[in-house]
Amino acid sequence: MQMRYFCLFILFFFSPVVKGWEGTSFAQNKNIDSLLILIKKDKLDTNKVNDLNQLSIEYKYVGLFDTTTHFLNTALQLAEKLKYKKGIARTFHNIGNVYLYKSNYPQALNYYFKALQIYEELKDKGKIANVLNNIGIVYSTQGDYSKALDYYFKALKMIKELGDRKLSARYFTNIGLVYGFQRDFDKALNYHQQALEIYEGLKDQRDMAIEFANMGVLYDVQRNYIKAIDYLFKSLKIAEELGDKKVIARNTGSIGALYVKIGEFTEAEKYLKKATVIDNDLGAVNDLMDVENYLSQLYDTTKQYNLALIHYKKSVALKDTIFSQENKKQLVRKEMNYEFEKKTAEINAENEKQQAIAAEKNRNQKIIIWSVISGLLLVLVFAGFVFRSLRVTRKQKNIIELQKNEVSKQKDVADSQRIIAESLREVSEKQKELVEEKQKEIIQSITYAKRIQTALLTSNEYIKEHLPAEHFILFKPKDIVSGDFYWAISTPPLPGWDMGTNKVKLPSDSKRKNTFYMMTADCTGHGVPGAFMSMLNISYLHENIVERGVRLPHDILNSQRKEIIQALNPVGSTEESKDGMDCTLCVYDFDKMLLHFAAANNPLYLIRNRELTEYKADKMPVGKYHETMAPFSLQTITLQKGDIVYTSTDGFADQFGVNGKKLMKKKFKEELLKIHQLPMNEQKEYLNNFFENWKGTNEQVDDVCVIGVRI
Repeated sequence: MQMRYFCLFILFFFSPVVKGWEGTSFAQNKNIDSLLILIKKDKLDTNKVNDLNQLSIEYKYVGLFDTTTHFLNTALQLAEKLKYKKGIARTFHNIGNVYLYKSNYPQALNYYFKALQIYEELKDKGKIANVLNNIGIVYSTQGDYSKALDYYFKALKMIKELGDRKLSARYFTNIGLVYGFQRDFDKALNYHQQALEIYEGLKDQRDMAIEFANMGVLYDVQRNYIKAIDYLFKSLKIAEELGDKKVIARNTGSIGALYVKIGEFTEAEKYLKKATVIDNDLGAVNDLMDVENYLSQLYDTTKQYNLALIHYKKSVALKDTIFSQENKKQLVRKEMNYEFEKKTAEINAENEKQQAIAAEKNRNQKIIIWSVISGLLLVLVFAGFVFRSLRVTRKQKNIIELQKNEVSKQKDVADSQRIIAESLREVSEKQKELVEEKQKEIIQSITYAKRIQTALLTSNEYIKEHLPAEHFILFKPKDIVSGDFYWAISTPPLPGWDMGTNKVKLPSDSKRKNTFYMMTADCTGHGVPGAFMSMLNISYLHENIVERGVRLPHDILNSQRKEIIQALNPVGSTEESKDGMDCTLCVYDFDKMLLHFAAANNPLYLIRNRELTEYKADKMPVGKYHETMAPFSLQTITLQKGDIVYTSTDGFADQFGVNGKKLMKKKFKEELLKIHQLPMNEQKEYLNNFFENWKGTNEQVDDVCVIGVRI
């Protein structure tokens, strides 16, 4: 009964995934014909998207997955062209269902999460709950019961808020199934009982039969055979009234197996033979193998050895039929595992080499950064001393002037007046020379600091070599050194690591392209204070990505924020620093054509098919924040060839023009749309000229950094 226990659970496990699995092949073919006629008449609008999705579901019912995929791809292309978000999400969801039934769980999760993101934007709780439920099914199928329960309970909470009793019962069933797999039978029975009560209230006969069967199996596993038979007969009675052959076959087989256990051999033979007839009609090979095995046990127990041998051979033959294909799959899996382990070892060796190089570079950069910071602090202290000396000199000058006025009244001290005046000129000229000399030294020191800051910025040569896309970087500091900065690094992908799902995945190609990280950032302040912050942040970026191996952009910003706060607000400090940075951190995965990013205050712009989309940033900086500091969000965009991604600090949009007004974000976006079809180097030249013409004779108000990448 143990094998039949798992078979029964799996039979009903997928029932909540998609509505409408009931019905005959005839009815499904009739639906397909009707939909094909309807689609021919449909205009290229949202109705056609919905009909294509429904047609794909009908084809999936009859097992034509290639045809299903064809119509789903057609629906997706039309939905994206119409910008029909609900249709896009529904299509993603249905594609995920196809991959689920093909047991391609990584791809199923990929499309489920795409659908989930859109439904969350649309705030469609019913659809969100449905996707969460299916994600739970994927994790349960893979044996990750903790995650499965997490998603089921999220879905259940949302459906309860909507008051949908039918779906609540389906989620109770799924939760009960997981607890059954975990052998927590009390909880399993409790959730199946809650589902049963709802189905009874709704008078839903088919689902009542399913719950009675599930509870019967649970009691059987616990050896409570009286209750097991009672519930299985309740399920069988309803299934016979509905004419549901699958449920009838499962129940008769389970009842026959139970009668073997309790010694009711005549009844056992009756129900097991009935199950074989139905299983043969349905072509249910797995179930038929179990029933033949129980018949063999029955005849062996009753000493009918010839019959026992006949049914044993039938069971073995069915098992060979099933597992011959499974053995082939196991051989393929072993070969794949061998290749995976081999490739993983090669990638690990390369990663260790790259990390060692990067770590050494990082240590050298740290030494340079802290040396520069210390030098700049000394320069500032010395500058303060010089300016203090200047104030003292000015006071001395005022005193001498007073003395001069007094002496001028006395004719007999004319010689003294001349001497004092000459002394004053000499002192003033020397002080002026001293101040000018010190100012020159300060400027030279800051200019040298600029060289070091520029060296810490990722070089254009490095970016051109490692970024497989046309791009430009417009970088215009307000002062000698800048609070704005850009930074990039190319890292080998982790072995078997999928950026889209953050899960281990067997790579299909050992020559995967590197993942490319690019940061556009605006630190608090500009000039020397801004430069301090920029160098700190560059140092922390190296630590997080290169040394610690943090990969997802929102995790990197969360870690960055923690380190900035700790560095600027040490224990025992009497003053609170709220310095930080606004930024956009992009992670380009060109293998999968995905862009993952996290943004603090600064948005990201995407131009596709001559239309600009603004992706909002989290409204908080990477640093101390007076309101609640929530974790940064991860956003993902599926890229297309020809897309242009723009990231920018606020310096461009905040610039005052000759008319006395700020440029503003709206005007900035208009200019991007105007020029986005130009080559990237011409875009950079245009933006630079436009900025200078707009600014005119006005002072530049802030540092400027704009980056464009054409996919």
